[in-house]
Amino acid sequence: MYRKVILNNGIRLVTERIPTLKSVTIGLWVNAGSRDERPQEAGYSHFIEHMLFKGTASRSAADISREIDALGGEMNAFTTRETTTFYVKVLDQHLSQALDLLADLFLHSRLPQKEIEKEKQVVLEEIRMVQDDPEDLIQELHTELVMGTHPLSRPILGKVSTIGQIRRQNLLEYMDRHYRPEGIVVAVAGNFDQQKLEKTMTRLFGRYKTSKATLSETRWPAELHGGVSMKQKSLEQVHLCVGLPGMAAGHRDRYVIYALNSVLGGSVSSRLFQEIREKRGLSYSIYSFLSGYSDTGTVTVYAGTRTEEVDRVLDLVCREIQKMARRGMTREELKRTKEQMKGGLMLSLESSHSRMNKLAKDELIAGNHTSLEEMISEIDAVTEQQVSRVARTLFTIENLALTGLGPLSSRQIDTLRRRLPVSRT
Repeated sequence: MYRKVILNNGIRLVTERIPTLKSVTIGLWVNAGSRDERPQEAGYSHFIEHMLFKGTASRSAADISREIDALGGEMNAFTTRETTTFYVKVLDQHLSQALDLLADLFLHSRLPQKEIEKEKQVVLEEIRMVQDDPEDLIQELHTELVMGTHPLSRPILGKVSTIGQIRRQNLLEYMDRHYRPEGIVVAVAGNFDQQKLEKTMTRLFGRYKTSKATLSETRWPAELHGGVSMKQKSLEQVHLCVGLPGMAAGHRDRYVIYALNSVLGGSVSSRLFQEIREKRGLSYSIYSFLSGYSDTGTVTVYAGTRTEEVDRVLDLVCREIQKMARRGMTREELKRTKEQMKGGLMLSLESSHSRMNKLAKDELIAGNHTSLEEMISEIDAVTEQQVSRVARTLFTIENLALTGLGPLSSRQIDTLRRRLPVSRT
């Protein structure tokens, strides 16, 4: 059963009670991520995510770890380009203790400068890990190409220069501007007593407020760019990202583009996987994925292949994109992908953690809840005509963005730049 309550200070509590479960997951979502940072603040959202686990007025970092282990639970956090999330999953009988722990981290973290200096080194190692992982690095480079100078182009982890200069006061000022009650959603899914939960939430979070600092920055949609960006690096493979415009997360045609992505490269039965890996053996890893933000989105194809096969793989990817733009998908493909989407959706929502995620995203994106039945109905309603219309609009080679990373010769790079008909969208 779904319920939404707004505390007096503006914090939104969205819940789904599932009595058949023995677990409960609480997620505290802040509507602020890397796109909300100023250039000199790159990486602040992610750094704060780390720092809230480093001790409060009443708990040390070790105390926090021991307490969640004693509950037999899981506690973690993650940062995206638009949100920062702290969550805890426990058995239903430990909900009160879990909420108290989460509230203490969020409201009373001390952010000592000594811990900030240590955590700088941890985050710098995390940045180096991305630099050493070609699949992560190529996708980061591709985002920079597609998003240009827009804040969405910046790495979530930040930059070495900005991380190195962080001081405690910087983080406090950032939180004061962005960690506002009206931008916070607490999502709870699993087995719990609604009345007790609301009382506990009011007691723990009801007095939370920020100063009167002005939030002058507002989000604006990115202008998506086409183009070619190639970076030479000594690797065993060439890693490629081919990108096209997509849709915002809450777009009315989102289920249509989900279907298009699934057929293009989102599954093992997809056209790209079957044509490039299964039929020709040109790539071990080949797939497509969607990135949906509050006001824009992208479609990206990733492939890793041998240097001598780059041209061939790109030709095949472009051919499938053009084929989909001209013909959409077959009736059989649409039927199969609908069943796949519905099955994947239902299986993904079998845990309290995934239900919590859905509750929060629904609230942040649309301000309301969409039931599983409504989602399945939306999937069933997708037609071949809708698929063809969206494919014709988005899947055009003129909009294409290409990023490459690996042992490419200067001659290959020049050839790729000349032969692909790309332009700014």
